[in-house]
This record gives sequence, C-alpha cells and structure tokens, in this order.
Amino acid sequence: MTSRPSSPRLWPLYAVNFFMADMQSGIGPFVGVFLQERGWASGLIGTAMTIGNVAGMLVTTPIGGFIDSSRNKRFWVVIPGICVVLASAIILISQNFWAVTFSQVAQSLASAAIVPAVTGITLGIAKQKGFNALNGRNQAFNHAGNMVGAALSGYLGYKFGYVTVFVLAAVFGAIAVACVLMIPAKSIDDHAARGGKEDDPDSPPSGLSILFKHKPLLVLALALAIFHLGNAAIVPLYGLAAVAEAQANGPSFVATTVVIAQGVMIATSLIGMQVAGKRNYWPVILVSFMCLPVRGMLAFFVTGWWGVVPMQVLDGIGTGLQTVAVPGIVARSLNGTGRINLGQGAVITVQGIGASLSPALGGWIAEWVGYSPTFLLLGGFGLASMALWLAFGAHVKKY
Repeated sequence: MTSRPSSPRLWPLYAVNFFMADMQSGIGPFVGVFLQERGWASGLIGTAMTIGNVAGMLVTTPIGGFIDSSRNKRFWVVIPGICVVLASAIILISQNFWAVTFSQVAQSLASAAIVPAVTGITLGIAKQKGFNALNGRNQAFNHAGNMVGAALSGYLGYKFGYVTVFVLAAVFGAIAVACVLMIPAKSIDDHAARGGKEDDPDSPPSGLSILFKHKPLLVLALALAIFHLGNAAIVPLYGLAAVAEAQANGPSFVATTVVIAQGVMIATSLIGMQVAGKRNYWPVILVSFMCLPVRGMLAFFVTGWWGVVPMQVLDGIGTGLQTVAVPGIVARSLNGTGRINLGQGAVITVQGIGASLSPALGGWIAEWVGYSPTFLLLGGFGLASMALWLAFGAHVKKY
C-alpha cells in the first residue's frame, strides 16, 4: 500500500500552488491598460498580446512531452518563474513593441508550462492512488493564491500605480521558484510522474499517436473546447454591458468578479475532490458544464451589480470543479502510457483554442444582436458540451 506523503514535502508544494497563481494570469489583465496610458493604440496592444497567446498555445503540448521525459520536474517550475520575472522587468524597462511582445511570449511560456509541471510533480509524489486528494488540496491553495493576488494587485494598482502590479507578479514568481526547490528531488518518482506502468518500471512510453487515438482524451478535449468557447466571453461582456449602462465601475467590478469566483473555487475544488474519490470524475465534469447555460440565462435577465454574485458563484463552481477533474481524468485515463503530462498539455491547448476564440465570437454576436441575446447563445455552448459528454459517456464514465 502506498503511504501518504509526509507533511515536510507537502508544504512547499502547497506554497508553489499558492504563488504560481500570478504565474498563470500574471501581468496579462493589466498590460493593456498600462500600455494604453503610455500612448499605445488598441490594435497594437491586441497584436502584442495575440502573439503571446498564440505562442503559448503552440508550445503547451510539446512542453507537456518534455516534462514527461524530464528527470528534473522541478526545473519546469523554475523556468516559468524566471519567465514571469523577465516579463515583468522587460515591460517596465521598455515599452518598445518587440520588447513588449517578447514579454508576452515569456508570460505565455510560463502559463503553458506551470500546470503540466505541477501536475507531474504532484503525481510523482502521490502516485495514482493519492493524486486525487493531493491535487484537490493543490487547487484549493491555487485559488486562494489567485484571490489574494487579485486583491493585492487591485489595491496596489489603485494606491501606487500599475508598476507595483508587475513587481508583485515578479515577487510571486521568485517565491514560487524558491518553494519548488525546497521539494526534495528524491520525493518525486519520475516514472510515476509521467504515468508509466507501475508493474513495469522499464516499459517504454506509448507513441505520440496516442493523442489522436485515445477516445477519452479526445472527448474530454472537445467538450472542454466547446464549453470554453461560450464561457470565456461571458464575464468580459457582462462587465461591458454593466459599465455601458452605468451600473458598475470598471476596475472595482473586475476585482469583485475575480475575488468572488476564486473564493468559491476554493470550496468547490475540495468538494470535487471528495466526489471523485467516492465515485469518479465523470459527474464532476458534467455538473461543471451545467453551470454555463444557467449563467447565460441569468445574464440574460439580470445585469449590473445585482447579477455579479450569482454569476461568479456559478463560474466558481464550474471552473473549480474542472481544475480538479480535468487533470484527474487525464491522469487516470492515460495511466500506464507514460504520456500523462503530454496529454495534459494537449487538453490545455485544445480548450485554450476555444477560450481564445470566445471573446471575438461573443463580441461580434453582441454587436449584431445586443448583449442579452448573446448571453443566451453563449450559454448554449454549455448544453452542447453536456450533450457530447452524455453521448460519449461510455468512453469516459469509468474514469
């Protein structure tokens, strides 16, 4: 029987999850406003950020493969930490287009590597048997870090200017690097971290073609892409609708939405962990998909501050459940293939495509038909994800 990891090796992992929150979102939400204040046109801002986003999507899957084969999993947290520090420093030193673009690419590399890296470290410490519980606690710390980071960024940005936001991101990145180096390298089993066969440590990993042949992975990735195609645009459009109707103040509205959602995610990630431990991940993901149609209907009927709390509670439930269930179902379904982190990177890439296209889709629809009908249409993508998840349940229910 695999013993539970001892506490001395877990607190640095929890700390990494807490401080990596700013490595995932980092300076992104503030870059546009910062550059706009310095005379940048919106088109140039969008171009620099788009190049960074595309770079992130292109490298996420290969990075997952590198993490699988790496004998030093901690290295793949150190690199994102350095990237975040560099991104923050570069944008403060120079607002030249190519310098800013390079900073966005660095930030995207950090975001691409950090989730598969921490997943691999967690799996290497806890093995398959303990992964669900440890991953659930990791996610609770991660959401707490997001909540604290958002609150601090909002306060520091308001009080001292946007420069302090970038400094805070760099500090979080440096602390995360220090914490991951406190995890004993010997406590991470590299074979378990990539999902190799437990009864045959010398078995070679499956071929890369498994990404295209593994039906549970394909169903999961497609369902998530459809979900995020509708989900990612709702909050930005909801904010635009509220501000346009003079029902909300922009900065405080954004800060409130982040804090509420992340607070709910702390609880739901722990609940999702418990449900998956007793049953499996299939119903957890189904419930997460259900939240989107309800949010779409709510946004249709209620705008402004009245709808912020229930909207973000639902977002917190859906996203909080997915942060536990998605890495969990990938780890279970690909167990024995030696390609778990590659699969994790591929799923993140596909769902990222949906999330990247969502704001453009939602923005154009809102321009044609108005905000309220757009919320209903975006919510409909949740119904499509549910239909796909139910239709191909035979491939994923056992996980």
